[in-house]
Amino acid sequence: MRWENLRNDTEDTGQQTLFEAPTPLERGTGRAGLKAPGPGPVESGTGDAPVAVEIRARSIINRVPGEDPMMRWTLNPYRGCAHACVYCFARRTHEYLDLDSGRDFDTRIMVKTNAGELLRAELARPDWAGEPVAMGTNTDPYQRAEGHYRLMPQIIGALRDAANPFSLLTKGRLVLRDLDLIEEASRVTDVGLAVSVGSVDEAVWRSVEPGTPSPRARLDVVRRFAERGLRCSALMAPILPGLTDSVEQIEETVAAIAEAGAARLTPVVLHLRPGAREWYRSWLQREHPHLVPLYRELYGRGSYVPKAYGDAVVAAVHEAAGRYGLNGPARHRPRKERTRPATPSQTPAPGAATQQLSLGF
Repeated sequence: MRWENLRNDTEDTGQQTLFEAPTPLERGTGRAGLKAPGPGPVESGTGDAPVAVEIRARSIINRVPGEDPMMRWTLNPYRGCAHACVYCFARRTHEYLDLDSGRDFDTRIMVKTNAGELLRAELARPDWAGEPVAMGTNTDPYQRAEGHYRLMPQIIGALRDAANPFSLLTKGRLVLRDLDLIEEASRVTDVGLAVSVGSVDEAVWRSVEPGTPSPRARLDVVRRFAERGLRCSALMAPILPGLTDSVEQIEETVAAIAEAGAARLTPVVLHLRPGAREWYRSWLQREHPHLVPLYRELYGRGSYVPKAYGDAVVAAVHEAAGRYGLNGPARHRPRKERTRPATPSQTPAPGAATQQLSLGF
């Protein structure tokens, strides 16, 4: 495969001229459930056991096309993600490695073992302007492998020492290990923190995000940051049509996020790009076949839901958030009985115990 020459565990990586005498790295005592691959090529669809493939990257800060100055540069110490979220939009990136976007994405984790030293070198370049670096926008830097490889303390330490602004988005409770380091960085530069919690429905979580900490455990991360005086936002994402988009579920999730002390809340409705789309569809057909017609209607024309539906969901979240003092003046009053927000093509489902915002559900 095209990246095999970057592996650490082969006899000749071809990288010693670039990285002489790499600094010994502190490792965790366990393997985080990940095995080391054999010396041969890592091939798609071979075996179910999760493996960590150690590589020495050639670069670590990535330029992202677009005009958003906060998202112009990203950093991903891992490729693939053992969180195994069935909806993850980054799945297709594994196809660039000649691996598949389904099971391989969940179990073939590329570990950029030289991320810390490479970052220090790139931050020291004369042409680096000190722009914000976003982490967690592709795969989670605090996924299970981080417990063993401990790349993030090196990365945060390098950003702190350079007083370079950065942001972190995670579902991982492991970020609390680095709380002191993050607090140190916040004293010398701008640090943005966010935790992703799409819903507090335990049944949905176990099925759709099987490798992640529970939603309540993630909200404890928000709480711990707030106790340290560190502003931490919540990304209420993704909101799943027919599964977590009812007024009642939105209310419960927003209330839990507010109670945890989140500084802001941003809702995002599920989008299904190629790669994630196929994997999610097979999961939906297996776990919730009655929802397939709904998804065909919502996603039949592309990766994003129709504007009317998306606007209705986001409006419901913002309405609840306002009552709990998120994204605006604090009011903190319980919800009143009310009807659901409706989309133009929506009609109430007679006798439904839980009314969804989704079309006809």
